[in-house]
Amino acid sequence: MGYEIAGGLGVKMADPSREVYVLVGDGSYLMMSQEIVTSIQEGYKLNIVVLDNHGFSSIGGLSRACGSGGFGTEYRYRRDGELDGDVIELDLAANAASLGAWAIRAKTREDLVNALAEARGIDRTSVVVIETDINQRVPGFESWWDVAIAETSKSQSVQTARRIYEKDKTKERYFFQQRNQVEVRRASVASRAERKRP
Repeated sequence: MGYEIAGGLGVKMADPSREVYVLVGDGSYLMMSQEIVTSIQEGYKLNIVVLDNHGFSSIGGLSRACGSGGFGTEYRYRRDGELDGDVIELDLAANAASLGAWAIRAKTREDLVNALAEARGIDRTSVVVIETDINQRVPGFESWWDVAIAETSKSQSVQTARRIYEKDKTKERYFFQQRNQVEVRRASVASRAERKRP
């Protein structure tokens, strides 16, 4: 997370003739949005689309899968020691504009299409901010990400997630040979060669 705008800037610097688009979530945007200033300073125009879901949606989903309930992954005020207060309203379009970008907020699909068309004609970095639902995510990819779960916890949800993790870990496949697998294979080849000798 955090590399998207800087990565887009690198692509534009490598080939200034290209129209470069950067798609970034609001959480990652907040980590390195200052690279907008660099793009303005150096004269490398980027087209940035920020998906504003008021938090870290992907990390929140991962946190919930790990039994941690998405702790701290929404921009909310603290209330009675918990992060379950009102949503903190951030104006990311105003933030982008303060960094020198042409910025606009899109509320509908039509707004987005029009904003992207207008952005192409702008002579400096543009930022289009579109609000999305924090609870709507892409579906699973029928794959497994080895994110270790705490071995000890008083939380029942973490204990349950750990049991699932340990079960899933047994199904993990390696796509590159591990050192001990290579040594076993060499020994097996050598053994077969020995057996073939007269």
